Amino acid sequence: MATKEEISQIFPRMLERFSAEKAGDLNTVIQFELSGDNGGTYWIKIADGQCTTGEGANDSTNMTVKASADDFLAIVNGQMNPMQAVMMGKLKVSDVGIGMKMTQIFGL
Repeated sequence: MATKEEISQIFPRMLERFSAEKAGDLNTVIQFELSGDNGGTYWIKIADGQCTTGEGANDSTNMTVKASADDFLAIVNGQMNPMQAVMMGKLKVSDVGIGMKMTQIFGL
């Protein structure tokens, strides 16, 4: 089971993996709604070749990602393929286009 600490460390690590080159001119806010005991709501903003993150809801969300905290941690750690997770219903994204681009931008 994913701990609260493991989940909170995901987003700073995603900032380290961010590729401005692959993001191009993408300007978007992605909200992550992670369920389970150690889940929570987080967001990532990509704008002007930069990436920032925070905890809690963001009013400017363009895409929402829903998953259990355990499944999302497995995806980020490379233990679960994000496309397979979507097909199995373990990962839900409200905008498939941004979701596919996200895998490239963050190397998922």
